[in-house]
Amino acid sequence: MAEKKVVGIIGAMPSELADIREILGSGTTEIQEYSGFKFYINCVNEVKTVNVCCGIAKVNAAVCTQVLIDRFSPEYIINAGIAGGMNNDVHVTDIVIADSVCPHDLDLKFLRNYPPYHDVFETDKELVQKAVKVCNELDVKSHIGRIVSGEIFLEDANLKKEICEKFNPHAVDMESAAVGHCCFLNKMPFVAIRCISDNADNSAAMSFDQFEKIAAKQVATIVLSFF
Repeated sequence: MAEKKVVGIIGAMPSELADIREILGSGTTEIQEYSGFKFYINCVNEVKTVNVCCGIAKVNAAVCTQVLIDRFSPEYIINAGIAGGMNNDVHVTDIVIADSVCPHDLDLKFLRNYPPYHDVFETDKELVQKAVKVCNELDVKSHIGRIVSGEIFLEDANLKKEICEKFNPHAVDMESAAVGHCCFLNKMPFVAIRCISDNADNSAAMSFDQFEKIAAKQVATIVLSFF
């Protein structure tokens, strides 16, 4: 019998994976732990899914992504979760599907002029189109655009303006750029799918508290519809 295709799913916070794990948990869940990360393994149809909570920020995300690749050799990786909206056309509970990711808190010349000699990490075009197709089938409003990542929860309208002028992003988070960077180094196809929980401005904290669970549930539905 042929081995099942393996797909990796990375979320930063337990809340971003709670709905995925609840649905997948109706079957048998195997848990393996490596480097402090717990990998939850389930079979969905003919696919073996491996989901893991990486923790917040870029170092956690990069280390976790590398462990996932080394231990499970997935066919591709989905970075799933919530994010702040950075484009006037993007609203709370909309989905942003990344066509590229990069850090917003680093001068990109340090990535461009030194290893890995690449500063913006592109997502897999086929995975992007698959995500768009799933959103359309579920009647969920989606946008394709850049997601930027940094070591802050963005809730400053002035800083948001600066980042928008420099990077023209659709969304901001704290992990996607690191997942993309790691996948680039490993030649691993990936896509980042984020549901907007706030507008990354002065009201971000209040909006996040109100919409976090709704946004997480929305993105979980989309990710699970891949299989």
